[in-house]
Amino acid sequence: QVQLVESGGGLVQPGGSLRLSCAASGFTLDYYDIGWFRQAPGKEREGVSCISSSDGSTFYADSVKGRFTISRDIPKNTVYLQMDSLKPEDTAVYYCAAKRASQREYDYWGQGTQVTVAS
Repeated sequence: QVQLVESGGGLVQPGGSLRLSCAASGFTLDYYDIGWFRQAPGKEREGVSCISSSDGSTFYADSVKGRFTISRDIPKNTVYLQMDSLKPEDTAVYYCAAKRASQREYDYWGQGTQVTVAS
């Protein structure tokens, strides 16, 4: 059974950092691309970052480029999102998702973790 579990969210002051984790089970990261998405109240869900299953190449939305870093630990089957220089506009529920590299849509989603950036 495929499962994704996010953790690491919380309340942080502007300029602070958080590291989100996405623990995967039921599949291995070698065959699945992993993406991080977020959804703020009243806004549509947006893609934040993703990491390729094949070569670990990464992608970042312009809004987080230079501040967020996605990485993966294959033996631990876990993907991380290091978030630095956080801004109030980063406040959202963050989700990780998985898809096979050959597919366009993400098939599996975690339950989400709340990130709140406020002073």
